Amino acid sequence: MGTGERRLGILAGGGTLPREIAESAAGRGLPVAIVAIDSEADPDLTGADVTRVNWGGIGGMIRALRHARVTDLVIVGHVRRPELGALKPDLGFFRNLPRLLKIVASGGDDGVLRRVVRFFEQEGFRVIGPGEAAPELVVREGAAGAVRASERDRADIQTGLALIRALGPYDIGQGVVIAGGRIEAIEGVEGTDRMIARAAEARRTAGDAPQGGVLVKRSKPEQDLRVDMPAIGPATVDGARAAGLSGIAAEAGNVLIAQRALTLARADAAGIFVEGVRDEAPAGATPQRFKARHVVRDLNPLGGVTPRRHSVRDAAKGLATIETLARFGVGHTAVVVRNHVLAVEADEGAEATVRRAEGLRQWASLTRRRRGVVVLRRAEALTEALVAIVARAGYAGIAIGDDAAAASGDALAAAEREGLFVVTSPPRGDAG
Repeated sequence: MGTGERRLGILAGGGTLPREIAESAAGRGLPVAIVAIDSEADPDLTGADVTRVNWGGIGGMIRALRHARVTDLVIVGHVRRPELGALKPDLGFFRNLPRLLKIVASGGDDGVLRRVVRFFEQEGFRVIGPGEAAPELVVREGAAGAVRASERDRADIQTGLALIRALGPYDIGQGVVIAGGRIEAIEGVEGTDRMIARAAEARRTAGDAPQGGVLVKRSKPEQDLRVDMPAIGPATVDGARAAGLSGIAAEAGNVLIAQRALTLARADAAGIFVEGVRDEAPAGATPQRFKARHVVRDLNPLGGVTPRRHSVRDAAKGLATIETLARFGVGHTAVVVRNHVLAVEADEGAEATVRRAEGLRQWASLTRRRRGVVVLRRAEALTEALVAIVARAGYAGIAIGDDAAAASGDALAAAEREGLFVVTSPPRGDAG
């Protein structure tokens, strides 16, 4: 296919990136059509080349792209996980229902997004990354603005890159806040901006928390950058400034800068560095994707409630996650729902971590059954108050990564009353 035959389609979520990519492509003479998802794409994303569709308008999406004779498709912009009740299905939705159910059932972001790519490829579109459609938006190696990182910052940057790399197999963590070697926050499903705000609030609460530190943004190992490329923008800089951070380090070649000129102007004005960095990991250091169904893990029940198979898999993934994080001195708690790690603890405590996860949505569940496991590294963290939070959140149970000796009898009794399972599992060095 010749260059003159290419036509770019953009399936647009929220934020400025869909418009920036469209303008970049149009500036190079490439015809562009935008399909904007209602309730997600910015309201001012309008024009003759923009078609708005509901999440359930699968047939409308495909028709609009084909009518525009789209060859290459970019899927970009932030989206919220849709509520099934908010969908307005069209005929194309019902025709593709078996394929759509498989997409939703895949659980974690990586699994869902890979299936989304496959869906549009099967419809005849070539899915490309936003970096291919608009290369000038990609972070390049070195200082992007006027401020540069210090040597202390660079040490934190490499620790942050290593942590995100280590978490990659568990499909969590594109960002981390770290200062003086201390990991203050790890990004979960809530996204980068809310993670930074959480770190800022923790610093204000602590009072004597150190200023400085770095936000590190890195792609997850094996992440499909065609559809899930990390990004920073003006809000990232504003959050870093509010948190008292020294700067932002983004993986060169694998992270986008939205509103580049504005982002860098704000960073320079605040004295915050923005740098593209390379991961200095040796070849072969990236671990393989964790597959819970292939892991055999001994789970010892502490009561009369036993976990179902899906909970066993969630527990195995959560236990492996906190064991991996132990190397960095964090990760005392993890929350896993339908094979997706929603949240991991830096040092805010088990109860705060579970409350945070309670407000985070997973891709729509197709069952009313209790799903999800709270994983604790230590039995001392199991309290009656925590059991009440876990029950209120609708999770199925609790897994503890050591023996039962320190487990509270009152907490175990409370879990039994709530119908929650509690299991223990000794640490293992080969999980992952």
